[in-house]
Amino acid sequence: MKLVLASANPDKASEIRSILGAALPGLDLAPRPAGVSDVDETGATLLENARLKAAAIAAATGESAVADDTGLLVDALDGAPGVWSARFAGEGATYADNVAKLLSELAGVAPGRRTARFETVALVRWPDGREVAATGAVEGVIASEPRGERGFGYDPVFVPAEGDGRTFAELLPVEKHALSHRGRAFRALAAQLTNVL
Repeated sequence: MKLVLASANPDKASEIRSILGAALPGLDLAPRPAGVSDVDETGATLLENARLKAAAIAAATGESAVADDTGLLVDALDGAPGVWSARFAGEGATYADNVAKLLSELAGVAPGRRTARFETVALVRWPDGREVAATGAVEGVIASEPRGERGFGYDPVFVPAEGDGRTFAELLPVEKHALSHRGRAFRALAAQLTNVL
């Protein structure tokens, strides 16, 4: 089976490749073509944004495409940043910019009220418009300061509830994938693909 990866984010692409490679041995996961322009993520939900990205790559390449969209939903911020997670500090924001804005927004919020959830929607779209999708989520809390050197995005400040108190950025990749929203979403997607094929 061949899928073209829709993500233009090299960190996310590496995680997807690792997770799907373990779940679907023999999968041919092609990189996003360099000439395909970025997709405007105008969806109101993670599912809509994942669909936009996968549909654009499937249309551009004539191949089946795999995409995801991920959001961090912080309870004290009424679910923000949500679909705006990658752009929380503005267009072109770096990971550090987004983390700094998040910590600033949570300044003064008591540790017990810093609960959050990461959600990922993973989706495969065929050129004929058929698709399968799966969702993964993980509960946790937002740390008061960044910890750890691994991972990307909000990983240095997200402490999964099922873990041992380390942030995602302090976990080894295999440990993170076992617990993470993206790991859960793509393993569930792999199971659906196995049933479809």
